[in-house]
Amino acid sequence: MIRILIADDHPMFREGLRRILARCPDFDVAHEASNGQEVFEKVWKNEYDIVLLDIAMPRTPGLEVLKRLKTEKPKLPVLVLSMYPEEQYAVRVIKAGASGYLTKESASEELITAIRRISGGRKYITSSIAERLADDAETSADKPLHDILSDRELEVFRMVSEGKTTTQIAEGLLLSVKTISTYRSRILEKMKMKTNAELIHYAVKHNIFD
Repeated sequence: MIRILIADDHPMFREGLRRILARCPDFDVAHEASNGQEVFEKVWKNEYDIVLLDIAMPRTPGLEVLKRLKTEKPKLPVLVLSMYPEEQYAVRVIKAGASGYLTKESASEELITAIRRISGGRKYITSSIAERLADDAETSADKPLHDILSDRELEVFRMVSEGKTTTQIAEGLLLSVKTISTYRSRILEKMKMKTNAELIHYAVKHNIFD
């Protein structure tokens, strides 16, 4: 049996995944987690063959959860599931140690194939992701501006682009308003912009968070 941990903050999405995976007699959805801390608690107490990890969970962003998992449980395969398109997060999560990346709109058959391949010790990388990984070898001058942001800065950028206030972002990431303001200042400086409106315009123009 392939023991699976589903980590996503939306109960309906977790239930939908359970129903899809229940079609496979060799799959066992052993547990679920709704935030990063629950993920860590589960993997410390139980053994899994794969973790299905949402990239945008509350409290601890998925990228940070992934990096910690790969530090503390380096042999535990992680398949990242995201509502965001490949061009935004795929290269980052693969480079951070994920065994695969799928958007939540992917067909159920593709998800099942990915789980089987990854739990068998291989990676699941689409041809478009492979191409992006190859393109990532370009010089930094040729890369989009947002690629120079750190993972935390990218997470704050995403929340700014969604129209969230500094206070809302601070509450969502369990950080102080001052810390979020510092991140925002760094983002604006790195991207050579001055206002949130410019950041939002950039995100829409480049379709990086839709």
